[in-house]
Amino acid sequence: MMEEEEFELAEDLEAILHLTPEVQLAIEQVFPSQDPLDRADFNAVEYINTLFPTEQSLANIDDVVSKIRLKIRRLDDNIRTVVRGQTNVGQDGRQALEEAQIAIQQLFGKIKDIKDKAEKSEQMVKEITRDIKQLDHAKRHLTTSITTLNHLHMLAGGVDSLEAMTRKRQYGEVANLLQGVVNVLEHFQKYMGIPQIRQLSERVKAAQSELGTQILADFEEAFPSQGSKRPGGPSNVLRDACLVANVLDPRIKQEIIKKFIRQHLSEYLVLFQENQDVAWLDKIDRRYAWIKRQLVDYEEKYGRMFPEEWCMTERISVEFCHITRVELAKVMRTRAKEIEVKLLLFAIQRTTNFEGLLAKRFTGCTLTDATPGKKKPESPLEPTNPFLEDEAGDYGGEKDDLSRPRKPKAPENPFHGIVSKCFEPHLYVYIESQDKNLGELIDRFVADFRAQGPPKAGTEEGGAVLPSCADLFVYYKKCMVQCSQLSTGEPMIALTTIFQKYLREYAWKILSGNLPKSNSNSGGLTITSLLKEKEGSETAKFTVEELCLICSILSTAEYCLATTQQLEEKLKEKVDKPLVERINLTGEMDTFSTVISNSIQLLVQDLDSACDPALSAMSKMPWQSVEHVGDQSPYVTSIIMHIKQNVPIIRDNLASTRKYFTQFCIKFTNSFIPKFINHLFRCKPISMVGAEQLLLDTHSLKTVLLDLPSIGSQVLRKAPASYTKIVVKGMTRAEMILKVVMAPHEPPVVFVDNYIKLLADGNPETFQKILDMKGLKRSEQSSMLELFRQRLPTPPSGADTGPSLSFSAPTPEQESSRIRRLEKLIKKRL
Repeated sequence: MMEEEEFELAEDLEAILHLTPEVQLAIEQVFPSQDPLDRADFNAVEYINTLFPTEQSLANIDDVVSKIRLKIRRLDDNIRTVVRGQTNVGQDGRQALEEAQIAIQQLFGKIKDIKDKAEKSEQMVKEITRDIKQLDHAKRHLTTSITTLNHLHMLAGGVDSLEAMTRKRQYGEVANLLQGVVNVLEHFQKYMGIPQIRQLSERVKAAQSELGTQILADFEEAFPSQGSKRPGGPSNVLRDACLVANVLDPRIKQEIIKKFIRQHLSEYLVLFQENQDVAWLDKIDRRYAWIKRQLVDYEEKYGRMFPEEWCMTERISVEFCHITRVELAKVMRTRAKEIEVKLLLFAIQRTTNFEGLLAKRFTGCTLTDATPGKKKPESPLEPTNPFLEDEAGDYGGEKDDLSRPRKPKAPENPFHGIVSKCFEPHLYVYIESQDKNLGELIDRFVADFRAQGPPKAGTEEGGAVLPSCADLFVYYKKCMVQCSQLSTGEPMIALTTIFQKYLREYAWKILSGNLPKSNSNSGGLTITSLLKEKEGSETAKFTVEELCLICSILSTAEYCLATTQQLEEKLKEKVDKPLVERINLTGEMDTFSTVISNSIQLLVQDLDSACDPALSAMSKMPWQSVEHVGDQSPYVTSIIMHIKQNVPIIRDNLASTRKYFTQFCIKFTNSFIPKFINHLFRCKPISMVGAEQLLLDTHSLKTVLLDLPSIGSQVLRKAPASYTKIVVKGMTRAEMILKVVMAPHEPPVVFVDNYIKLLADGNPETFQKILDMKGLKRSEQSSMLELFRQRLPTPPSGADTGPSLSFSAPTPEQESSRIRRLEKLIKKRL
């Protein structure tokens, strides 16, 4: 009974106690135990099986039961002790809570006392420092009053002294005193409501106005605008007057500078009037020589009169540039018909040289001054010319100048265009000249090509870039450098249009125009010649020289394509940002891409057509009467011979353009393999032995095609994966066709299923061709075709139904034993 009660109690506990995983994990962390009875997933059956693994172990069941009962009693004792220990916990807790509340009340009282004492202390400090603050305020006000009175005394005395010195023209003392008076007057801005202060301020303004008028009169007397001669040299009075002008209204300083520069350049306006001979472009050097002399004269006579920060030398040069630009523009509008290219370039070259000289001599700080009556000069464009390392007249270099790494950018020239902008409206003369020169250059290239003929085979010229291409882009470089020095606006756009025109003409006249023309009557092969297997008895459509020419044109077109892209980038860097979108050489790059494509197509057609007679001979051979399998057929030997003749020549001549040689191989394979399969379908009827011979021939061609990129080369390179994939896919289809032809057509169901599995082609026309190759009668073909349509797998719903279906390619395990024997035979004979 006792045991039954214990089991019932255990079941009740199990039904009631369901601890969550989090609680169970916490218990395990607090009370770690290795006892299986303490595990949350305790299984009584597994535990009993552990205690009694065999029937013999049941002999000591009484001992085990006794140990478990003893353990239960110990657990009961522990539980009883814990329960009894918790009897007085509630009472102890209430007592602790009461003690805590009393402690909190005591703490609150102490904090309140501290706060009251702090407030009393703060009040006491305020009473102590009240008198000190009053003293501080009094001291501050007294100090301010004394300082203001001192400033007032200084201001009053300074104004009196200023008025007296002004009357005596003592500008040296006035310069220092005036700056001090102005600084002191700033302290009285908030006291302007006081009549005495306002009166002193008005006296200072009156003195400044009088000084300005007096200084201007002194300069007018020393440097009259018209009439009397210029004095021998500057006076100390004027030098001190400039120091005073620095303190006065900036308009006084600007007026002094304006009058002096106008008087200093008055002789220039007379000497280089529009009706004078020296005013024309051919004597433009005299203008710049004159200003150089004047600057030297200024430095000697007036260099110490004006303050250094006025930058008078630079201001004279800038004003000279503005006048020169206006005068040159005027005279060129009047005599526009007399402007020639050489004269224009001469004038521009001398002008840009002078602008460069100014950049070396001056900083350009005066170009940002907002001088009345002067427009702010156009800021020079950021130089992005990649050929700044070249001199203006040096345009030599290798053909890859455009692709060289750019040298560090030259320092910005703040004077760029300050005079040379006047030439921009007349740059159409330069553009027209370049149009004419480029036309003559293209005509010379055509004549030279006709005179020299195509590149000779076996020489360094074979397959190389045509020299005329490098010459063209070197000339383009020259034009680009010149035009970027002249203008970065609309003339650059016009020059770009000229570039586009002659890039197209070069592509048409030099490249496309010299590609050999296909001649269907030349180089034809007969079946008899194919069967003779005599080396050299067949000739290709193109000669070796013509193949070299095609490769050379292809390489040239590739170079033109890459260089034209770089040319577009350089033009965009040089032109003004708003005009960048108007520069686009995509059409010209497409033209060179077309030349490349046509060249590759010609090479493919030549080799492809050379193989046509051999394929025709294959389709006309009596394959039904072949009695035994021998070496590869004569037509295969002929095809391989043509490949070995042409491909090494093309590869060697396209060594610098490897990617286009790979394209040639891919295009040839894509053209040859479908044509080979079409001729394969024409071989009918075919016997079993004939099919084996064709399979051997197909394998030989597959091996040659796989080695096509490196055939005849001493350096063996692995063919590109994309090319290998095309060859394997196409030639495997040809092999599968022959394997289907070799398979017996009885029983029909097996034959049809084998066809579907091997060829993966659901087109009835292809199946019909296979039946024709096997030589079946029409009645047999009809039943086979009907069975073929029935055995085709049903396409998935929603898919497009078409004549061909996609199937998985056959695995190597599906190869027949006969095919394996054929492969062994091929390897043995090779």
